[in-house]
Amino acid sequence: MNRLFLLAILVGLTLVAQDIIIEDFEGPDYGDWTVEGTAFGPKPASGTLPSQMPVSGFQGKQLVNSYYGMDGATGKLTSPVFDIQRKYITYLIGGGGWKGETCINLLIETTPGKFDLKRTDTGTNVVSGGSEELRPAFWDVSEFLGKKARIEIVDSRTGGWGHINIDHIVATDTKPKLPLYDIKLSFQANKPYLLLPVRNGSRQARINLNLEGKNLKSFTMAISDKPDWHATIDLAPYQGKNLELHIDRLPSETDQAALYKLSDKTEFQLDPAPYSEAERAQIHFTPFRGWNNDPNGLAFYNNEYHLFFQHNPYGTSWGNMHWGHAVSTDLVHWKELPIALEPDPMGAMFSGSAVVDHANTSGFGQNGIAPLVLVYTATGNGSTQCLASSVDGRTFTKYPGNPVLESQTPGNRDPKVIWHSQSKRWIMALYVGRPQNSHTIELWASKDLKNWDKLSVIQGGVEGSRTLFECPEFFEIALEGTSETRWVVFGANGQYIVGTFDGTKFTPETQPQSGFYGHGLYAGQTFNHAPKGRRILIYWLTAATPRHLGFSQAMSLPQELKLVSRADGPRLARAPIKELESLRLKTTTIAEKTNSIKLPDEGIFECRIQAKLGQADTLSLNFRGTKLNYDAKTQVLSKDNIKVPLALKDYAIDIHAFIDNNSIELFSEDGLVHATFIAFPKAGEVASEITASNHIDLRVTHYKLNSIWK
Repeated sequence: MNRLFLLAILVGLTLVAQDIIIEDFEGPDYGDWTVEGTAFGPKPASGTLPSQMPVSGFQGKQLVNSYYGMDGATGKLTSPVFDIQRKYITYLIGGGGWKGETCINLLIETTPGKFDLKRTDTGTNVVSGGSEELRPAFWDVSEFLGKKARIEIVDSRTGGWGHINIDHIVATDTKPKLPLYDIKLSFQANKPYLLLPVRNGSRQARINLNLEGKNLKSFTMAISDKPDWHATIDLAPYQGKNLELHIDRLPSETDQAALYKLSDKTEFQLDPAPYSEAERAQIHFTPFRGWNNDPNGLAFYNNEYHLFFQHNPYGTSWGNMHWGHAVSTDLVHWKELPIALEPDPMGAMFSGSAVVDHANTSGFGQNGIAPLVLVYTATGNGSTQCLASSVDGRTFTKYPGNPVLESQTPGNRDPKVIWHSQSKRWIMALYVGRPQNSHTIELWASKDLKNWDKLSVIQGGVEGSRTLFECPEFFEIALEGTSETRWVVFGANGQYIVGTFDGTKFTPETQPQSGFYGHGLYAGQTFNHAPKGRRILIYWLTAATPRHLGFSQAMSLPQELKLVSRADGPRLARAPIKELESLRLKTTTIAEKTNSIKLPDEGIFECRIQAKLGQADTLSLNFRGTKLNYDAKTQVLSKDNIKVPLALKDYAIDIHAFIDNNSIELFSEDGLVHATFIAFPKAGEVASEITASNHIDLRVTHYKLNSIWK
């Protein structure tokens, strides 16, 4: 190569000005920036703040996040004066999309000492749901080269999305190549279903489905032209209409023609073998597609058990909270129905409960038919309690007078409602978070489900204790072997308190007791109006499935609760419901004095293990590659850092276990111990074995189980 030519290249490279980091917010505080108000806190945030949805898309370890004090706080950050030395200023931005209220501003000196607003930008969120992901953006500031400037980051908004996230402000001469923004795709609804492609783990886009300028649905999803699965939208109400998809952002190389398709069938109907994935639970309920978390509105109505649940139909992670819906006649085999509740202008549909209004106190009944009434939290401007009703158990109408209970604090949600026959009124147990991380459950009363009066407060955990945190449960239950009843209250972590209730105030009789051991259970709820007074409980089973699948999470096995007397007070005992026995296909009994038993190679099974141990014996339970170890000396069943106390009775243990594709659930000590372990066996791994340190008396009853989907 010619030396002069090479020298010219090297000189040219040195003439490309290096980028200037105006601020990366990686320091211990805001440095020379001026801080006003309380919204931005004492220093940059290390990602997500308490009670905030997960924040992503920032660079490094810190960012500006004005969610200190949540959405009610306000404030402003102002940079030192700097010179515009490059053609572009790039930054990362997220949070609220309120012009002039949640924004980043560029001010340019127009006369000495006077700075005028020349550029501004906001986050993308103005409705409930949304995403806390920061997006790249930039200003062309070439016309201001050589001028002095200042940057303001403003949060003057209170209420929903009243905060702003900013990071990594850089001056550069290289024009950024940004994603496509504000994409519009028009089509006619000439088929009953719209299928939208989802790629798990991709960036979440904000999507609006509009009809003639009116928004029909607004949600986020990882839309992609290279999908793992498709989300389904029912277009039956809009047949023949011209619709438009608005997508806030796409990678620049996206094939936009592949971002939707119209279909005569749902994806379920297009799937030749639904519910048959190797990683799909076969005895635990899972939604066919999308995410689930808390069980909601568990009730027996019109001879069916109704399971509603927190549901994201557009992705396999939390978000877009709807109420999914499934029904069963036996609590074992479930049929998933269309979504019961969708987000609306009042917000996303958070957790709640359901009651059958037999006396039609609400007036929602029709032609003598008692309504099924859903009581839920809407999370738009604060968290408010709302109603929806149905007289067929399939279609639900939201009450025009919503909300029926206004927000009490920034953290109130998850109403559990029951009928109190003694006072002939409805009782609501409502989680209410208070300052200093104090958890309480407020009790409210109503004659008609619409007008509520506050009764009393049950104090839960403080300063880090999560007793009575979220998703309250409150019910009366018989004390076995007596003519007495007690009341039980618990929160999402299952810790329960037994006491009495006089129609106004709950009086505890016990300290908080453990509801379960192991990991994977949260936000349990019992069925209202179950036949024969049964108290049946289902938890959210936090089993995250592999990334390529179109669903995630599950529900626990239904369990029946009893309240039994113990020397140290009344305790809840639980047992898998008897209806699960209908899944048994084959029974194998093994009884030997040995130190090793290989169980039949069955993928999904139930087993009863009864073992007579010596004082120093150990027992290993290997269920399809997941090992649980029991030590007779410490009387603890363990896996990794999980410890389950399991007392010997006459040097014997009795374990009732259920092994599925996503978990192991076991019951012991006459139901006083319930433990769960999330476990996804390797593909094809079905071998299970029980081994002991010495020859012991070992009896195993093994049941091969059928799938609940068959």
